[in-house]
Amino acid sequence: MIVRDVMSTGVVTARRTDTLRSVLIKMIGRHCGAIPVVNDDGKLEGLVSVRDAMIPLYPNMGDYIHDNVGGRDFVAMEDGFGKVLTKTVEEVMAPNPLTVSPNDPILKAASYMGLKNFRRIPVQENGNLVGMVSIGDINRGLFFKTTAETP
Repeated sequence: MIVRDVMSTGVVTARRTDTLRSVLIKMIGRHCGAIPVVNDDGKLEGLVSVRDAMIPLYPNMGDYIHDNVGGRDFVAMEDGFGKVLTKTVEEVMAPNPLTVSPNDPILKAASYMGLKNFRRIPVQENGNLVGMVSIGDINRGLFFKTTAETP
């Protein structure tokens, strides 16, 4: 089975200049955890995830190392989220994300996800974004294929 068999197409995208708030609204509306960032030509430039939105809220790692209890002012972290939402996608996105091809075996994509602890990966063909594949897509593909083949 190849990535093309299980990937999602018609992917919602973002631009570098979009606000994080606008992209998170798209993610919530589509029930997805990441959105590819494309340029005006539709070429993939990055990936922005819910995790990328949360990282700026956390205190510096040094706060945890030196004071593993008092350094966690969760109220202040939450109060800072409004400011985080005004950031641009470019400020938080992961540039040049790992991608797979629609013709790659799905287990190659799953292997990348496992190695990098990713839940989804953009799919590119000839330099163009053609979809996204998630670990759920792969699991559903494997489950239904295996179920269909079971006597």
